[in-house]
Amino acid sequence: MLPIARGVFNSLTLMTRSSRGAIHTVSAHKCKAAAAESETVEEITDESVDEGKMSGSGAPDPKDRTKVIPVETSMRYLKSAAYKTTYGDSFVWTQYRRNHKGMFAPRKTRKTCIRQGKISTGNPCPICRDEYLVLDYRNTDLLQQFISPYSGQLLSYSKTGLCQKSHLRLMVAVEQARDCGLLTYDVPFREYDYSEYYGKQEKKQEQ
Repeated sequence: MLPIARGVFNSLTLMTRSSRGAIHTVSAHKCKAAAAESETVEEITDESVDEGKMSGSGAPDPKDRTKVIPVETSMRYLKSAAYKTTYGDSFVWTQYRRNHKGMFAPRKTRKTCIRQGKISTGNPCPICRDEYLVLDYRNTDLLQQFISPYSGQLLSYSKTGLCQKSHLRLMVAVEQARDCGLLTYDVPFREYDYSEYYGKQEKKQEQ
């Protein structure tokens, strides 16, 4: 089926030619519905993928990570129905399980999951496996999932399963968000004994 431009819906019917050469008529309202559906999909995923990013079957390569996802797209993704269907009410790292050799997990996670623009492991960490999870200081909804609600400290990579590179980027993003005032954190309260500072002045006034 030939591609349909967006500005050809003025006529009532459209003429399309199949692979066998037969001509078919398509109603305008069906074309409008199909175009509207494709536009909503393009908001989250861009269909214009380069030929170099295609796999052998012609479909987009799921391991390719050379495409830069804007942080605004990631923020909208966290509030979309696709995110709700994938993760539900859990955090992005809750259902993740590390794949390691032997009975006991290693002390540290792998250095990185992405090498030369592609995922190089069969079990990428919770951030590397989903390209729409962008670690940025403005994406506070994602950063708060890695902060303990009890202590306010950043969760360890041994608990979240992040690779070392993603955990370092997470630390930088959290510190930037706190410096910009986007994330609140508790400051320990300290009681001062002001008599150590003003005691001498009070004695002079009494004299």
